[in-house]
Amino acid sequence: MEYDKKKQTAIVVEYSYPQEAVENAIVDKIESMGNQAKQEKGVFNKDKGCIVFKNAKVTDISDDMLNYIVKIERKSRKESEETVLYLVINNKDGEDMLSKGEVNYAENAKSFLNTLQPNIEKSHLEIKIKLQEAFVTKAEKKYKDLQDDQVSMEKKIRDLQDDLKENAKDQEAQQKEIAVQKQALEDLKGKRK
Repeated sequence: MEYDKKKQTAIVVEYSYPQEAVENAIVDKIESMGNQAKQEKGVFNKDKGCIVFKNAKVTDISDDMLNYIVKIERKSRKESEETVLYLVINNKDGEDMLSKGEVNYAENAKSFLNTLQPNIEKSHLEIKIKLQEAFVTKAEKKYKDLQDDQVSMEKKIRDLQDDLKENAKDQEAQQKEIAVQKQALEDLKGKRK
């Protein structure tokens, strides 16, 4: 893998889980050991997307303080549930520790990455739970909106019923007025000679 403008030896592992689940799992695992993650960002940064743990102690790999560079990406556009994880291990001077071979970093790192499976499953479950909670919240909001619409429509119906009653009274009063006016007209016509 290329990092810091040079080719680095990396451990590569594939997981049958989405990228977010794998990323959350490894970051949580390494941070739980007292290390701090830093995400590489920036428009012109070629290392963008890498997660760096500087001067980190991952006891499953080594007791030394090393730099762990993790890059996680989806295997392909079609395989969104497949993720590839790259792990580079450097010392504080930026030397590639995997190619040195002094300590069996590669075997320890592979073993560490293979033990991530339960963490990834847990992370994936949490992502699914949050997604389902969002669906439930959305469904509840829609239900509440429908209830509010019903209350509004029922009020309009009551108002229309009141208007209908008022209109019926007005029609009745108007009929009486018509009868009075017709009678007055007949009275006037009766005065003709």
